[in-house]
Amino acid sequence: MKVAIVHDWLVTAGSAERVLQSMLECFPQADIFTIVDFLEDRSFLDNRQVTTSFIQKLPFARARYKDYLALMPLAIEQFDLLAYDLVLSSSHAVAKGVLVGPDQLHVSYVHSSLRHARDLQHQNLKKSAFSSSAKSIYARMLLHYIRAWDARSANGVDHLIVNSRSSSRRIHQAYQRESTVIYPPVDVRGLSVGIHKQDFYVTTSSMVPHKHVDLIVEAFSQMPERRLVVIGDGPDMARIKAVAGPNVEILGYQPLDVLHDHVQHARAFVFAAEEDFDTSLVEAQACGTPVIALGKGGALEAVIGLPDERPSGVFFREQTIESLISAVDTFERHSDRFHSIFCRENAERFSAANFKAALSTFVEVRLASFRSEAALSNVQPLSVCQVPQRRPSAGATARLNERGSAAVEDTRLKTRSSRRR
Repeated sequence: MKVAIVHDWLVTAGSAERVLQSMLECFPQADIFTIVDFLEDRSFLDNRQVTTSFIQKLPFARARYKDYLALMPLAIEQFDLLAYDLVLSSSHAVAKGVLVGPDQLHVSYVHSSLRHARDLQHQNLKKSAFSSSAKSIYARMLLHYIRAWDARSANGVDHLIVNSRSSSRRIHQAYQRESTVIYPPVDVRGLSVGIHKQDFYVTTSSMVPHKHVDLIVEAFSQMPERRLVVIGDGPDMARIKAVAGPNVEILGYQPLDVLHDHVQHARAFVFAAEEDFDTSLVEAQACGTPVIALGKGGALEAVIGLPDERPSGVFFREQTIESLISAVDTFERHSDRFHSIFCRENAERFSAANFKAALSTFVEVRLASFRSEAALSNVQPLSVCQVPQRRPSAGATARLNERGSAAVEDTRLKTRSSRRR
């Protein structure tokens, strides 16, 4: 069986790339296709050759590949995958839009339903340079085109897998399709529990509008008795530094060992975004650190909140400073109820081993069903002209003639009788 795995782009090693790595471990013979490949740490690819699109060779593609978003639908459709029996796509943008034939099974793991072009469109435009300029018209037209293409491309997928129940609801709203939830793989085994907690909170995130790092920073700036450490970088860095109080330490980008060390020793991990699923929530719990998170989206599936007997975190209901401050106060009041072992046990549910077992079983069952249906479709039904007609015998023909003559004669007698009346 020939297998193709299609990934959006290979630039950094993040949670989507961990899904790709697990797919390759399930299907080690697979070939890889992606829009662009500028990945530096290629260890998990095991020296595999990667097929890229024409965008790979366009000017400034390494640094500004996302600027070619308008070309990505065209680029992904240029991959010739007709020689493959099974196509797996790992898609948070365009990968699921590859073209396949009726004799191929296409299973897509959808990380997101292109939220930046849907429910996050207005929020992102308001906080960007496109909000009140001539570029706004172009941006809105581009997002409209991407939404329409994205919805059409979902029709070419046989089976959709999503990373949470929250994502499943978004997928149904966007594509009117049912999906199966398989939680993404988290490197739980690679993380150890921090035993000695210190007196600070931590948040790690890319500094972009929908992550709401500014909300976390402003909330803690109003709690001067509590220290916050912020790890991450991005376009909102300057604005976030401007609202940070003296009790907020912004470290910017840090290597993974530094990041994990802070998460392991923090009192709690703080998260204010509404995401379908964010692996940082699970990674924090794997380090034995409880989570204070917005109680929406995938966080409700990744974190066990109060009043559970074995809680791993606290939820706040609104993306406001007041709601987050209240949640921190709740956490402090019930701090004796949160134990590292509870957090770690909950994180184990999202291990890479569980993901690979679920994915392999899912594909195996669907592939067997697909092959059975294909085998049945190869059986040609008899047409009407091919159905053998049974000719009546001479005796049967004579009896039919006698019955017909009798019926005619009976009709004649009834007609004469009515006329006499």
